[in-house]
Amino acid sequence: MTLLVIIIILALIFDLINGFHDAANSITNIVSTKVLSPFQAVLWAAFFNVVAFFIFDLNVANTIAKIVNSDVINFTVICSGLVAAISWNLLTWWFGIPSSSSHTLIGGVAGAAVAFAGFGVVNQEKILKTFAFIFLAPFIGLIIAATINVIIVNICRKAHPAKAEKWFKRTQLLAAGLFSIGHGGNDAQKVMGVISAALLVYVAQLHSLHLPVPDWANIVQEVDSKGKMAIKHIPNWIPTACYIAIGCGTMMGGWRIVKTMGTKITKITPIEGVSADTAGALTLFLTERLGIPVSTTHTITGSIIGVGVAKRVSAVKWGVTVNLMWAWILTIPVSGLLGALLFYIFTLIGVK
Repeated sequence: MTLLVIIIILALIFDLINGFHDAANSITNIVSTKVLSPFQAVLWAAFFNVVAFFIFDLNVANTIAKIVNSDVINFTVICSGLVAAISWNLLTWWFGIPSSSSHTLIGGVAGAAVAFAGFGVVNQEKILKTFAFIFLAPFIGLIIAATINVIIVNICRKAHPAKAEKWFKRTQLLAAGLFSIGHGGNDAQKVMGVISAALLVYVAQLHSLHLPVPDWANIVQEVDSKGKMAIKHIPNWIPTACYIAIGCGTMMGGWRIVKTMGTKITKITPIEGVSADTAGALTLFLTERLGIPVSTTHTITGSIIGVGVAKRVSAVKWGVTVNLMWAWILTIPVSGLLGALLFYIFTLIGVK
């Protein structure tokens, strides 16, 4: 029970860090175009992060909870994965690298699980799908953003520049709000999935001891259309705590990554900010519906590149972009190795 409480606390700490680590995703464009001040922007993003609570189902949470076989997972695996994810997130935040909190969490938990029971414990279908979207999510965001930007520019080519810019600054507030909803719905659900996995372990222990399951730990699972068990209901305290944590984390800022996203990839105007945020939001809504835990960081980066390419290919600082892609590719394997290492350490010191 003590380790379960520690895991829940670690999960919420990860969610908090996720909020300020990925705050740049939601506020980069409205800050860099001076639509809102940094403080106003984080409040705006935090509010819409929490709004996601009332909109999304548990598709992404279910994917994360089932990333490894729940029959063999234990508290040590989950704890190791969380500590690995928190460590990598803090390291990349310190150096201003917009890496994926989602992939950090998946890599950490999967790596610890492999150290515990071998590669067979990992749900390869879900891991491969997640890895594929390291490349697909930014590409989708790029295509949608470039398309939206070209359409807007052609529609508004005869508009008065000052009036158009004023109108798009207002529209950018809506677009940033939509992206923040997608961020909250996608990223907070990942922590819900981890907490749900821990509770499933706890419930299995109670069943083995023939003890009743308390309401606060009751996870409802049903057979889905593919004949597999899927989470259909979780106690209300889990999403409430997760959305509050990610909202509070977003209000803490994340300015190192804001600088990278807002100034080092390409210069953003209000029109381009609308295109990038709208494209990012559409991509997140689509992938959430499909239950794919994509990176909001990758998505918005691809969208920002898309609006840059729509102007001209040379408008994008490709050297920065290549460096970011290397960080994305390395996140899952590095987090996995760190998760495995921590599992061995925790096992040696008797964490169970």
